[in-house]
Amino acid sequence: GQGSARPAVIGNRVILFHRVGNEEVLESLDTATGNSTWRYAYPTRYRDDFGFDEGPRAVPVVADGVIYTFGAEGQLHAVDFARGTKIWSEDTMKRFGVPKGFFGGAGSPLVEGGRVIANVGGEKAGIVAFEARTGKVLWTATDDDASYSSGMAATIGGRRLGVFLTRDSLVGLDPASGMVQFQRRWRARIAASVNAATPIVVGDQIFVSAQYGPGAGVLRVNGSQLVDVWTSDDALSNHYATSVFYNGHLYGFHGRQEFGPSLRAVEFQTGTVKWSQEQFRAGSVLLAGDRVLITREGGELMLAPASPQAFKPIARAQILQGVVRPYPALADGLLYVRNENTLLCLDLRK
Repeated sequence: GQGSARPAVIGNRVILFHRVGNEEVLESLDTATGNSTWRYAYPTRYRDDFGFDEGPRAVPVVADGVIYTFGAEGQLHAVDFARGTKIWSEDTMKRFGVPKGFFGGAGSPLVEGGRVIANVGGEKAGIVAFEARTGKVLWTATDDDASYSSGMAATIGGRRLGVFLTRDSLVGLDPASGMVQFQRRWRARIAASVNAATPIVVGDQIFVSAQYGPGAGVLRVNGSQLVDVWTSDDALSNHYATSVFYNGHLYGFHGRQEFGPSLRAVEFQTGTVKWSQEQFRAGSVLLAGDRVLITREGGELMLAPASPQAFKPIARAQILQGVVRPYPALADGLLYVRNENTLLCLDLRK
């Protein structure tokens, strides 16, 4: 089916969230065979305005025996992992008056401390927490529009925080209360822009990145303040693929997808570009031990050491026909990668 949500792998199950006909479909597949063990579906009327696929786009999140999905129309569903039955659902666009936006709902929710926290993008409900068991609204925070970035949790300065890159800003908040702990505007001056990459937390510092002007930077959390370590639009400005961090360096894509991004290694503390593969074209990058696993939009898979010295691939193969935008999932040496009509499992252990 259509969509750009990568699979999620839990134990011996691959959880696939995709669009088939006029339904958003959640399926549980056996990791060994690809056979479906259950299927959960509900109707959707979402239509893409720009000629891309028609969603969904957010990766399913699995926690405490429940799968949480966020569809292209802002449909938030909680589904039993074992049986594939509905526990609860919420139409966030309808409830919180959320506009469609360019590409619909795309950020995966954050499950933290018995709460499901989503970048909804409603008026006075930019970020919303739901009780994980029941779907009850627990709190709302900010007026920020929704982005396409997924929230994450981190302990910074002894505080447990939810960290979100919304359409408007980088936000850190208390997952229990929704109280904003810090906020920094990170939005392009033009309306036609995208915040999509997930922030990366290293100690008390956060790497944030976006195209269309805000650029990238490392910001240090100092109480309720964010202090610049460095900022630049010429270092590692991610269009949609999140970078990875390894041993003091970031590895990721710099530049807009339609212009042929470069693949780069950048020093985390300084923003210094250590190497750059120009016109590499878009894709995604995963960290596997001390190596980076790169899936290019054209369907080529590449494996290379995560080294700031040089980019030296040690293996490469054409595995699918493009366009491959969803992230792959890597679990137990098996890689699950998809385009709009095929889900492929590859054994990389040898």
